[in-house]
Amino acid sequence: MSVVTQKPARSGRIPELILLILAYLICLISWILMHQGVHDSAPVQPLPPGFVPIAILSAALVFGCHLLIRRWAPWADPIFFPAAVLLTGMGLVMIHRIDFALIESGDSPQVLTQAVLAAVGMALAVLTVALLHDHRNLRRITYISLIAGVILLLLPMVPGLGRAYYGSQLWIYLFGFSYQPAELAKIFFAIFFAGYLVAQRDNLSLAGKKVLGIQLPRLRHFAPILVAWASCMGILMLERDFGTALLFFGLFVAMLYVATERVSWLVIGGVLTTAGIFVIVQLHPHIQARFDIWLHALDDAVYSAKYGSYQLVQGWFGMASGGMLGTGLGNGYPANAPAANSDFIVASLGEEIGLVGLLALLSVYLLLAARALKTGIDLRDGFGKLLAAGLGFVIALQCFVVVGGVTRVIPLTGLAMPFLAMGGSALLTNWIIIGILIRMSDSARRPYQHAAPLSEIETGDLPPDLLVTSGAQKPVAVAEAETTTVREVTK
Repeated sequence: MSVVTQKPARSGRIPELILLILAYLICLISWILMHQGVHDSAPVQPLPPGFVPIAILSAALVFGCHLLIRRWAPWADPIFFPAAVLLTGMGLVMIHRIDFALIESGDSPQVLTQAVLAAVGMALAVLTVALLHDHRNLRRITYISLIAGVILLLLPMVPGLGRAYYGSQLWIYLFGFSYQPAELAKIFFAIFFAGYLVAQRDNLSLAGKKVLGIQLPRLRHFAPILVAWASCMGILMLERDFGTALLFFGLFVAMLYVATERVSWLVIGGVLTTAGIFVIVQLHPHIQARFDIWLHALDDAVYSAKYGSYQLVQGWFGMASGGMLGTGLGNGYPANAPAANSDFIVASLGEEIGLVGLLALLSVYLLLAARALKTGIDLRDGFGKLLAAGLGFVIALQCFVVVGGVTRVIPLTGLAMPFLAMGGSALLTNWIIIGILIRMSDSARRPYQHAAPLSEIETGDLPPDLLVTSGAQKPVAVAEAETTTVREVTK
């Protein structure tokens, strides 16, 4: 005789609250330590100016957002929101720390603007959770997302609207504000890739001839990846943006691999990327200069050039002086490297919190990407699986590109570290991504109200979204999310 006992599913409200309190306290303590480190040589109050009212306002914002998220998405993954709060808070602390050096050189502080953008980003995440009742509705705008993404990428090329900085045409200037539309475009392209690949998955999985041990796809199914490759190289040519092209094409190839499970797509994507970048580097002096910096950073001529390797080498010096445990918040010289609060904020953090602290922050990013993939695994529809995986890859690829550029694994790209770096475009977009992932994880973890009998499943009475396929190709019911079934067999 079998006895089945069930443990009720857990919504995750209490774990999220505990993690949120921990993240909030880490940010506040880091702020205090940074304040004391900066003023170490002079008598100073133990708390920063305005600490109490700012702490109260930020607590009201953070925990108010927590309550609203748990009101509209009670079964959401408890990791996403606290992790994003921790990364954003640590970014604000480091930007504030670099402001002290900027003020001495006559520049205006940046932390207040970034703090306002962080509050707007959290509000956008909550608004996304409230408005996006079902992530599957996004599949209806698959091709609209493609059009929107292309338009956003082309906006910086509009005369009078686009702005060029440091050789790249990436920004638009509107109503007194600058914005990088490519940041928002990555969400639309992730939606398009998920909708397209789930519809064409079977065709893309069909293999053609085998050449040099690589299973090539059929020619008619090879066209989409060629179009994606040509589009990314076109973006690189028009806007001279190495980072965005690498991110978009990497996103497409990664989602293609998830959809088809064919390693050949990764090999083909790598070959096309290498070939395209090689040609562009030969034709574009701006991109070629970045490769010269990457390959010859310590050469005197490259180091002393106008846009040479000075920034990169200064970042190395800072991280080297930080060592394993860092100089301590407020005790280093992170502002020696240009763009220390944006492109090189990883090097700034590495100097003051050391390799151990930097690895801890990178572990938070790893956790975010892993929970996004876990959300995709738990979802019951193919579109949601691919979209969750794509959004997770967006975060992971961007971290790899930024950290790889700072540490000279790959050339510098100009992308911003998610949540940490100063910049409104990336911060707002990444918070929208968090809102989408929260909504999707709520659908993935939400338990079914009624379990269907086996007879209904076998006769096909259940809708396709409530069925999965086992290894034996036999339909089985999806178990209740976060429900543990214990079977005790007694004779």
